[in-house]
Amino acid sequence: MKGIDRLRLRATPDGVIVPVKAVPGCSRDRLVGVLGSCLKIATAAPAEKGRANAAVAASLAAALGVDGRAVSLVAGQTHPRKEFLVAGLTTDQARDRLNRVQ
Repeated sequence: MKGIDRLRLRATPDGVIVPVKAVPGCSRDRLVGVLGSCLKIATAAPAEKGRANAAVAASLAAALGVDGRAVSLVAGQTHPRKEFLVAGLTTDQARDRLNRVQ
């Protein structure tokens, strides 16, 4: 994926924080690419009752090759700009895995 070097990943004791720009109500779930310093993720789920957040978390988990329970929303519950904690990964591991996404 192009632009991964611009992605502002942050290390924490528990894993890595991935900044995300969520776009709900799209035709399908997919990683669009890097937008500024965020990973842009589109989802078909509507932005109601946490459905889009759950779908974005699942897409992120699949792209990083981790269990869905390893990804949790830590900021931006009702905002398009969100931060997800991916437990058990370093920033280098996350960047490497996202580079492999087509």
